[in-house]
Amino acid sequence: MVKQEIEIIMYLSVFLIFAFICLFFPSMSSAETIIIDHTCTNLEEVQESWINHAKAMFKLSYGHTSHGSQIITGMDLIKGVPGSLYWFDHNGTSGGLSLHDCEPSGDLGNPDRTTWAARTRELLDSPENDRNMIMWSWCGQADTTEENMQIYLDLMTQLEIDYPDVTFIYMTGHLNGTGEEGNLNQRNNQIRAHCMEQGKNRILFDFADIESYDPDGNYFLDLGANDGCYYWIDGVRYNWADEWCAANPGKCEACDCAHSHCLNCQLKGRAFWWMMARLAGWNPDTMPCKGDFNNDGSCDAQDWLKFGEDWGRTNCGTPPGSGNDPNDCECDLNADGKCDMQDWLMFGEDWGRTDCPL
Repeated sequence: MVKQEIEIIMYLSVFLIFAFICLFFPSMSSAETIIIDHTCTNLEEVQESWINHAKAMFKLSYGHTSHGSQIITGMDLIKGVPGSLYWFDHNGTSGGLSLHDCEPSGDLGNPDRTTWAARTRELLDSPENDRNMIMWSWCGQADTTEENMQIYLDLMTQLEIDYPDVTFIYMTGHLNGTGEEGNLNQRNNQIRAHCMEQGKNRILFDFADIESYDPDGNYFLDLGANDGCYYWIDGVRYNWADEWCAANPGKCEACDCAHSHCLNCQLKGRAFWWMMARLAGWNPDTMPCKGDFNNDGSCDAQDWLKFGEDWGRTNCGTPPGSGNDPNDCECDLNADGKCDMQDWLMFGEDWGRTDCPL
């Protein structure tokens, strides 16, 4: 009897200590750099709830000219009717994403290398502004000097500092056939290195990387791939998009994709929605949360209260034969028939997570 009382006191003491930590020292998990590339086009992996969450969270302005329209064309392919999962329009009607297309006007190199930033500031400083996400694309001007590319990166960095509540999307420039050793790839790598800078938690839509691979992961940049999906072997020109579509009947859409093959637009439209889900909190590498008892995507105080309902029980429904319904103790995370310190430690492993799969 004394031993049982001591155990109960010990459990309650640890419980109260952990509760204090949970309430006054919340999770310190941080964001991460998000790279959207050729591996980010399979929307079957993305739960619909994250797409809906993204549509509710963000209001996007996207400045671009012809090459940048490839993303919009790809989005149109899966847009559907009002109310559909991937619906978007100017005002975000019918539960869609609010996307101001070609606003502001121009692109990252048109009319020059700095006007886009001034137009972004004008937009964000407007009393009527409701935008909290900004994306700009290139239209050929990424093939430039290292110094010119640094202008872009410095302007983006200052925007991030001056508007901390706005999400800014970096972008690489479209391929131009100069391959891995070409100046364009070096400048795109300059953008990638900047985005990967430790602790900055930047977002990169890697336009060029998506053009470098077919949907099966075959690589073509080393064969001089360009923005039209063409590549060369021994002086003979081929097209990886034509080849993939011929080998995969029924999987390629028909569309007018600026400067390119419709499959290129198709992949970029899918990658956009993958990006939006990531920004809403989805992580494709996330393991299930053992402690998200109410299935709201977070492991928080509500789950802690739920965990405590059966704390201390030793007659949970496992192992079989106990006389209880199977799994009648939600807090018995290791399924040993008890709600004890081992389960509490397992619960603590996921405490504070907000990316639990739904």
